[in-house]
Amino acid sequence: MDYILKYFSELNYQQRSQMAQLETLYPEWNAKINVISRKDIENLEVNHLLHSLGIIKFVKFMPGTRVMDLGTGGGLPGLPLAIYYPEVKFHLVDRIGKKLRVAQDIAERIGLTNVTFQHGDVKEVKGKFDFVVSRAVMDLGDLVPLVKRFIDSDDHNAIPNGLICLKGGDLSTEVAKFKNQVLIDELSSYFKEEFFKTKKVLYLPL
Repeated sequence: MDYILKYFSELNYQQRSQMAQLETLYPEWNAKINVISRKDIENLEVNHLLHSLGIIKFVKFMPGTRVMDLGTGGGLPGLPLAIYYPEVKFHLVDRIGKKLRVAQDIAERIGLTNVTFQHGDVKEVKGKFDFVVSRAVMDLGDLVPLVKRFIDSDDHNAIPNGLICLKGGDLSTEVAKFKNQVLIDELSSYFKEEFFKTKKVLYLPL
């Protein structure tokens, strides 16, 4: 919890407790199902939980905001974000049932009530959302056509509704087709750990 509290000291007692439980439950599950790379599970707090919370440094969601986490796997970035935003609704979607069951179990065990889950393809999802978030799921060019139909036209956050992705490395080729539409925010501006040197938030209004 040291790294999370270093950057998010505003967390209340319940949120701190829930975040701390993530640090216990993910390794527990990872021993049974490879949700996070076995080589990387020891870096859970920085490389996965804090990374997921990077979206908060880019935008603060207003209460009542609806967010779909596409390709959530075991619940990242959705579960850490749902802890931080108890008044925001999160819908976590993944095609791999066993990973989604991990996310469901963890959410239940830590008492999250603002998350729903859907096992299946994105084409089966119904409803409207203010934002779709994803963490290194697929190329932006493939992702945008899949999620465009979900974005509600009624904006009530500081930025227009759209797609927010956590990505790393050289993204110049990936974002070229979107020209000046994509906003790239360097996570190294907020987090000083080595892991974040190449990590970015990509935002595309839709």
